[in-house]
Amino acid sequence: MIPRWMRLPLPLSLAGLVGLAQAAPLTFNAALEQAENTSPTLAAQRAQVGAAQFAVIPAGALPDPKLFVGVDNYPVSGPMRGSLTQDFMTMQKVGVMQEFPNADKRRARVEAASAGIEAAAAQSRVARLKVRREAALAWLNRYAQERKLALFGDLERENRLLATAVRAQIASGRAQPADAVIPKQEAALLADRHDDLARDLAKANAELRRLIGPAADEPLAGDPPAFNPDADTLRQHLHRHPELLVFSAEMRKAEADVREAVAMKKPDWGVELAYQKRGAQFGDMVSVQFTFDLPIFTSRRQDPTIAAKQQELLKLDAEREAMLRDHTNELDGDLANYAALERQAARARQEWLPLAQQKVDLATASYQAGKTDLTTVLSARRELIEQRFKLIDLDNQRASTAARLYFAYGENEQ
Repeated sequence: MIPRWMRLPLPLSLAGLVGLAQAAPLTFNAALEQAENTSPTLAAQRAQVGAAQFAVIPAGALPDPKLFVGVDNYPVSGPMRGSLTQDFMTMQKVGVMQEFPNADKRRARVEAASAGIEAAAAQSRVARLKVRREAALAWLNRYAQERKLALFGDLERENRLLATAVRAQIASGRAQPADAVIPKQEAALLADRHDDLARDLAKANAELRRLIGPAADEPLAGDPPAFNPDADTLRQHLHRHPELLVFSAEMRKAEADVREAVAMKKPDWGVELAYQKRGAQFGDMVSVQFTFDLPIFTSRRQDPTIAAKQQELLKLDAEREAMLRDHTNELDGDLANYAALERQAARARQEWLPLAQQKVDLATASYQAGKTDLTTVLSARRELIEQRFKLIDLDNQRASTAARLYFAYGENEQ
């Protein structure tokens, strides 16, 4: 017989099972995919690309035809004034008019609209890599904070061993009774440090939740990927930086705008076809009329527009060069920073931590032998704790720098 507490309604039981099935540890790659799939910024960029694609369709189309109706030669004086049918010159007319922009202008508009798709797609790639980079940095930050908190189990155990050693020293007469308070003070300091780290972890998780939603509340799984940035490869790919590719697309659009402005010097033309109805005693008529633009004042109209578009092109080229220099400087700085962090992390792992641990062991042995005081032990112990936390910070900074390099210059090459 099934106990009553286990008799859940079927829908509730299924809902619980589905929730358990959907919950999964959050790996690094899963966080990036979740950020990409749920980002409102990327949704906006996709809509922008769609808008640019739709804008190409009418870009080279002819203007809409116009319908006109009216009256010609309507008499306003004389014996036939006010009549539409008595005077043979009075005509009621209806017709259509169609304008034909010159072919160069229409072609330039199509090219500009096509370049607009490229620009929107390039901006979408920039946004995508930015979202993935932010998610990567947020995941790495939370990973580092959790590593720090995981140290507290060892630190608290070490503090209990210290308290035991102090009591033994007091009992043997090799330490002062006041020393019994010091392990409790250390425990309070550790509790304060724990609260600070718990706060930092909450902030890191909040940032991750902003980027990927409720999935940020799942436990992390796996280790950070090893990007291993190669300086020569990254420098070769510098010109492929997504933000620089946006300028390339924008410049193609600006060049098409220049060609359209130049095409304004060529005349457009139009045609009008009208049916003219007169009085019953007169015959109806049909008329055809052609119109042509006369771009005869180009120095005050078309030429300034062409010059303005050319200046826009020069502006984009200068801005691209400025951004290239900024990214070159940023890349060199990040590579130098990464190399320094890699050396410092290796040194901390291979030298500083073993030395700090050795210092604690020697100070503890001297204290137990009655050759030094407890202050020396605590000082050595605090140095060891700081080295442990410093190593985690160095690993996080190194991984974050590598991630920034990868998502700026590496991932877009795949």
